[in-house]
Amino acid sequence: MSGRIDLNADLGEGFGPWRMGDDAALLDIVTSANVACGFHAGDPDIMVETVLAAKARGVAVGAHPGFFDLRGFGRNRVQESPTRIERDIAYQIGALQACAALAGARVTHVKAHGALANLSNEDAAIAEALARAVAGVDRTLALVVMPGLPAERAGERAGLALVREIYADRAYAEDGTLAPRARPDAVIHDAEEAAARVVHMVEQRAVFTISGRRIPVAIDTVCVHGDNPQALAMAGTVRAGLERAGFTLRPFSEP
Repeated sequence: MSGRIDLNADLGEGFGPWRMGDDAALLDIVTSANVACGFHAGDPDIMVETVLAAKARGVAVGAHPGFFDLRGFGRNRVQESPTRIERDIAYQIGALQACAALAGARVTHVKAHGALANLSNEDAAIAEALARAVAGVDRTLALVVMPGLPAERAGERAGLALVREIYADRAYAEDGTLAPRARPDAVIHDAEEAAARVVHMVEQRAVFTISGRRIPVAIDTVCVHGDNPQALAMAGTVRAGLERAGFTLRPFSEP
């Protein structure tokens, strides 16, 4: 089988002197980077440095906004109104756009982080807030979404370019959302297993739930979480598996 696919990772997720993961090594593997914008992780220095490193490698840069939850890494469900969420997302996109401008680069897409992303896949009002924020800041930005869920539908209604994403290192619940991290089988740690799953999903154009249910979807990009301890090995193994299967790895932002 042949075709093109994007491989992305969530990067820049340190704060001050603390760093998470090996961003430089991951940027040698992935084709798109989602950069934390200061709310769940990240700060101006990390943001600019991450964009510079991505630019040097030809990796596309996207904003990765989350809830204002540094202590919980954006995984706590913060109770905020859709209006507040919309404004917080817009603020974070603008922050990364400014840092990218300093680095001589541009932001190409937006992908919500953690609890914010999960809520946008469950709650139509939150999904609409996400889409409004992206459209209000810059309609040329693509919105990265999980296919078949409220965020995708909200992005369609807003007239945004959509990028459908699957996860290399996460299992799927029966409704097509990510299995809760509290489940022992929610996170996949074996790189070879993750790579085989990804190739199967991309070739079949479908995600497969924990029970084995097949959900047909469009797939434009594959995510490897940068905070996974096995992220580097997993990203390299997933990329190698996709290339062996005949896929060309390129940023989805490229024509």
